[in-house]
This record gives sequence, C-alpha cells and structure tokens, in this order.
Amino acid sequence: MEKVNGKRHAKIKNKLLLFLVPAVVATILILVLISGYLSSRSMTQMATSALNSSISNQADNIEAWLNYNLQNFSTVKQLVEKDKPSDSELSAIMDAYYGFNPYCKNGPYVATKAGKVFKASESTKNTDNVTEQEWFKQGMTRVNMVYGSTYKDVDGTNVISASGIINDGSGELKIMAADLSLDQISIIVNSKVKMDQAASFLVDITDKTILAHRDKNRVSTKLDTSDSDNLMSAIAKKVNERNYSTVTLANNVVAFKPISGTDWILISYVHNSTIMKDVTKLVTTLAVIGVIAIVLIVLLINLMVTKVIAPLGGITKNITDMSAGDFTIDVRHEGNDEIGLMSDKVSEFVYSMRNMLSVINDESKKLKEQSDNSDTVSKSMYEASQSQSEAMKNLNSTVDQLAVAVNEIAQSATTLAMVVADTRDNSNQANESMKETVEISKKGRNDMEQLADAMQYIKSSNDDLVTSINEVGKASEEITNIVGLISEIAEQTNLLSLNASIEAARAGESGKGFAVVATEIGKLAQNSASSADSIAKLINDVGKAIDSVVAQAQTSAKNIDTNSELIQTAVQTFDRIYQNIEKSNELIELMIKDVEKVDDVASNVAAISEEQAASTDEILETSRRMVEQANSITKNSQDVADNSHELANTSEMLTSYVQKFKI
Repeated sequence: MEKVNGKRHAKIKNKLLLFLVPAVVATILILVLISGYLSSRSMTQMATSALNSSISNQADNIEAWLNYNLQNFSTVKQLVEKDKPSDSELSAIMDAYYGFNPYCKNGPYVATKAGKVFKASESTKNTDNVTEQEWFKQGMTRVNMVYGSTYKDVDGTNVISASGIINDGSGELKIMAADLSLDQISIIVNSKVKMDQAASFLVDITDKTILAHRDKNRVSTKLDTSDSDNLMSAIAKKVNERNYSTVTLANNVVAFKPISGTDWILISYVHNSTIMKDVTKLVTTLAVIGVIAIVLIVLLINLMVTKVIAPLGGITKNITDMSAGDFTIDVRHEGNDEIGLMSDKVSEFVYSMRNMLSVINDESKKLKEQSDNSDTVSKSMYEASQSQSEAMKNLNSTVDQLAVAVNEIAQSATTLAMVVADTRDNSNQANESMKETVEISKKGRNDMEQLADAMQYIKSSNDDLVTSINEVGKASEEITNIVGLISEIAEQTNLLSLNASIEAARAGESGKGFAVVATEIGKLAQNSASSADSIAKLINDVGKAIDSVVAQAQTSAKNIDTNSELIQTAVQTFDRIYQNIEKSNELIELMIKDVEKVDDVASNVAAISEEQAASTDEILETSRRMVEQANSITKNSQDVADNSHELANTSEMLTSYVQKFKI
C-alpha cells in the first residue's frame, strides 16, 4: 500500500498477483485432482483388465488340466469299447492304467448296473453299493466321459469324477469312471494368479461349495450371503444373481469366470488399496510437481506483471502531479500498447494545459494592467471632479458676492437718484464700487472659463475611461473563449476517460488496473471543467461590472456635456454682466464728469441695476445647479473608482487561480 495525498492506495501489481496466484494455484490443484482421478480410473481399469486376464489364464489352466485328464480317461474308454474285453481282460486293463495319471490315484474303474465293479487291484476306491453313488448316477446320463459334481471320497478328499456309458457290444449297462483329486486345482487356483496381491477361489454353483481357496478352512464350506466376511457375503449375492460381470464389492475389485465343461465358477479379487497404491504415489508426485510449478509460475507471473505494469507507475506519478497543479512534468513515452497510448495522450494533455495556462496567465496580467489603468483614471477623474466641485463652490460664492454687489449697486443707484445733488463723494464711492464690480466680473468670467476647461478635461478623461473599460471587456471576451477551450478540453479528456473505462471493461480482469487510471483522468477532467466554470463565472461578473462602469461612464459623459453647456451659458452671461458693468462704469464716469446729467444717469443706473439683479439671480440659480452636477460627477467618479478596484480584485483572483498551476 502507498500513501498519496494522505490516502492509502493499493498497487495494481498486488491486485493482479492477488487474482492470478489463487487462480494458478486453483488451476494446478484442479489439474492434480483431475490427473489423480484419471489415474485412479485408469489404474482401476488396468487392474480390472489385469484381474480379468489373470482369472482367464487361471480358468484356461483349469480347463486345460481337466481336458487333459478327461482325454486320458476317454482314451481308456475308447480302448475298452474297441477291444470289447472280457471281465478278466477288463480288470487287466484297469490294472494297466493304474498309476498312469498321477492325478488319478485309484485309476479308472468300471461298474455294471448289476453292481459288479472292475478296478485295479491296488485301488482303494469304495465300491459298495455303486449304483447309488453319485458318479454312477451321473454316468448313466452320458455317452461320453463328462465331469460331474464334486463330492468327498471315503477318505474325506474332495474329488470330481468323469463318467460315461461304455458301449462294448455286450448289451450290459456299464459305467466307466475316474476320480480326480482337487488338490491340483487348488494349486492352480492359488498359484497361477498373475496379478500381485490378488486372490482366487473356486466355487461349485450347484451347491455353492468352495472347491479351492487359499484359506484351507474355507475349502468344502458353503458360499453364503450371511457370511461374516462382507466380501464373501457380497460375492454370494452376486453368484445367486448369476451375474458374472466384473464389479467392485466391499472395496475389492471382483472378477468371475465360469469353467467350461463344469458347474464351477472361478472368482478372483484384489483390494482397492493395492490398486490405488500406485495412484497414491502418482498423486503425491504430481502434488510435489504442482507445488514446484506453483512457486515457479508465481515467480514468473511476478516478473511478467512487474515488467508489464512498470510504466503505469510513471503515468500514475504524472497524473498525481497534474492533480496537484504541476504541469512542468515530462511524460515519458512507453511502448506502442494501451499504456503507451495513455502516456501519449497524457503528454498531449499536459502540453495543451501548459499552453492554455500560459495564455490565461498572460491575459490575466493584461487584465490586471488594464484594471490598474482604469483605477488610476478613475482616481484622476475623482480628483478632477473634486476640483470641479470646489471650483463650482467658489463660483457659487463669487456669484453670491456678485449678487450682493449688484443689490448694493441697485440700492446705491436708487440712493444716487435721490441724493445725487447732496454728495459727490458718494459718486466717487459708486465709481470705486463699480471698479470693484468690474474686477469681480472679470474674476467670475475667468473662473467660468477655468470651469469650462475643467469640464472639457473631465469629459476627455471620461472618454479615455470608457475606451479602457471597452478594452477590458474585449479582454474578458478573450478570457471567456479561453475558458470555453478549457471546458472543451475537459470534455474531451472526460470522453477519453470514458473510452478507456469501456476498453478496460472489455479487457476483463486484466483491464481493471486501466480502469482505475481512466477514473483518475476522468476526475482530473471534472476538476478542470469545474475550475473553468469558476473562471467563467468570475469573467461573467467582471463583464457585468464592466457593463455597469460603461453605463455610469456614459451617464457621466452626458452630465458633463450638460454641465459644459451650462458653463458655456454662464460664460456668456458673465460676458453680458461684464459688458453691462463696463457700461455702468462708463456711465458713472460720465456722471462724475457731468453732475448735471446725474439724474438721467441715476435713472439709467437704477434700470441697469435692476437688470443686473435679475441676471445675478439667474446666474446664482445656474451656479447652484452646476454645484449639484459637480457633486453628482464626484459621486459617479467614486463609483467608477470602486468598480475599477473591484475589477482589479477580480483580475488578482483570476491570477491567483492560474498561479496554482506550475507550467
């Protein structure tokens, strides 16, 4: 496990090993189990075949031995039938064949229906009541020599007799027979087993007597389904069913083989543990080989997985650095497979983001400079508007003084008309007052011209401000286009992530590691899209602020134009006042020079004073309106300054967002 940004992340290598190693182990175990099962099945089949071959060989040996003896007995029978000997000759023939067959210790013998018996003189055969003996009864039903059922001789030996009718032409019923001891058959049954650790026994199915068995205690006993030995009990059930197919009984493979020419059945069996001994060795060997194979395959898988996914480590580090805002990374190109394609696309994305962030950074700097210029212009405009406001206040004060002076002139003219004859000094004072009025008018006229120039400067500054704000608006539109490009790149990256996830899903388990990388790229694209949306919102706010500033600047321009017209009107009024006052001065001088005409002059002065008073009131009202407009311009200038400051803050915020990335 690795820690990235404080979180623990599992390695793809460990995940692949976690899936592959159990799969390999399970596969090898399944192969070992299948091999063991197939080996067990094959061994069982081979053992069954070997057991069938062994029992067939034993049966063939028994049949060959029986046929050999039967052929000997048939030869004696044919000789008797051919020679048609007398009774003495027949006894001589029996003596001659005594000991001829080592398996027939009493030699052949003949008995008639009348109970007469012909046998070798050394024979110990019990011939009492011969017509009631089993061999005689069986022989009466056969023309050729044929084996009958087994029975115990007088000495307790298990024997089998071959008997048949002799056709010697005498007309008397004669039965020839010969006894075979079953000891040789027991030897064949117990010693002719080809398969190791297999055993056989011979059963006469007519009475279920066991004729031969490796356990001598079972010889001459009956094969019974109630036997305490589970195997013998199961074999008895099988024999009773007359089903002699090879089967597994009591954990033993059992084969059955009827002996041709007899009522005997040869039964051979071998325990499953004997068969499975080699299977156990084979399974053990396979298990050891499987363990070695697991170790080797795990090492090989570890080596291959390490080599295949090694490039993913570099790509993961690059993506982690990008998510932290570092676009100074250099993405290495790894091969021409899916991982190589992923590194190429990451490299293209880094290059695009690097260029885009550089452009945004440059534009944000331009916006900062323009916002600073706008702030400077707005401050200058604010200072000019304050100066204009002060000038208008001074103008208002001057107009007030002018009004006072005009009123005084009117009063003086009226007084002059009434008392013109009384004092020349008052005329001189009037002359001085008129001169002072002329100076005041000149000063007022100059102030109004200065006010007009200030208004023109304010108008020019306002136009420059509108131009700068429009340039800021264009820069905002360029930034908006760049943000749109960022959103498109984020969408394309998100589509690329989605395609990578689809390809990883198609690849199945081997593609899950790619699906994790595609998810991280998708998250990065979503973060880029979210940042682009934030920038777009900020640009939108900047655009709104710019529109508001433009509207206020246009309003200020209109107000400035209006104030300029009013100021021009005031200038014209001051010109008229100046002209009137100048004319009044000339009249006063004429009044001084020509006192006689003072009545007429006083009348004219009174009329002019009244006109001047009315004009002064009009000027005073105009001055008051100009003061109000100057205050409005000052307020609008302050709003422009605030908006420029807000634009500067927005530019700084945009710059801070861009500076989070390293390019």
